[in-house]
Amino acid sequence: MAHEQESPADAGYRQVDPAAATDAGRRFWDAHADEYLAEHGHFLGADDFVWCPEGVREADAALLGNLDGMRVLEIGAGAAQCSRWLAGRGVDVVATDVAEGMLGAGRAYDRSTGVAPPVVVADARALPFGDATFDVAFTAYGAIPFVPDADRVHREVARVLRPGGRWVFSVTHPVRWAFPDDPSERGLTATRPYFDRRPYVELGASGTVLYAEYHRTIGDHVADLVAAGFVIDAVVEPEWPDGHDRVWGGWSPLRGAVLPGTAIFVTHLPA
Repeated sequence: MAHEQESPADAGYRQVDPAAATDAGRRFWDAHADEYLAEHGHFLGADDFVWCPEGVREADAALLGNLDGMRVLEIGAGAAQCSRWLAGRGVDVVATDVAEGMLGAGRAYDRSTGVAPPVVVADARALPFGDATFDVAFTAYGAIPFVPDADRVHREVARVLRPGGRWVFSVTHPVRWAFPDDPSERGLTATRPYFDRRPYVELGASGTVLYAEYHRTIGDHVADLVAAGFVIDAVVEPEWPDGHDRVWGGWSPLRGAVLPGTAIFVTHLPA
């Protein structure tokens, strides 16, 4: 069930207590699940697999590879649209998210589609699964941006994957952090150092952390993956497609024609 949350009174880039930021992420997505799906649910679909605001779909990109006979884990699943798409095609998939409100909001999609993948409330840094349980893991903009220690996510994924297992995830392209999160021309002028790793933080009037999102450079992502034992197969930087006129936060046709908006890391463990 979603919970009420106070309104932001201050926002900016600042250091913040890691535990407070982690708690804020869970509370934020619990409180804003219905609002998020009302705004973006039509684009994401009830049972579609969309990697990013550019509209890259797994049906076309096949970044997870051949899933016949594979057991698949989704991390930071939100309302589990991607897992629902996979389950509708006979894939053995489990969806996890730290926010019970987001997973709960997906029950309406279960009813409307007749497809209900199993869901588990879980922190991506402490997955409730045994070692070498899955063949493939993925997240589309989930978990990684909202924790201060993404390296722990990668290590947990490595733990629950079998040898040779694949790990694919999409995040905001790191270069975007040097620019204002603005879909207009203002968003085309760099205003911050790319190497400023302070998170974006929203505070309530009481000083409570309401939202935190973390920036990592391309090098940071690569270092975390390599340290967890992954081999990087590709970094996909989707171009803005012709005819795609949707504005989503800082994503827009204007910015997409000039700046990359998403990075998708395709990796695997050694066999």
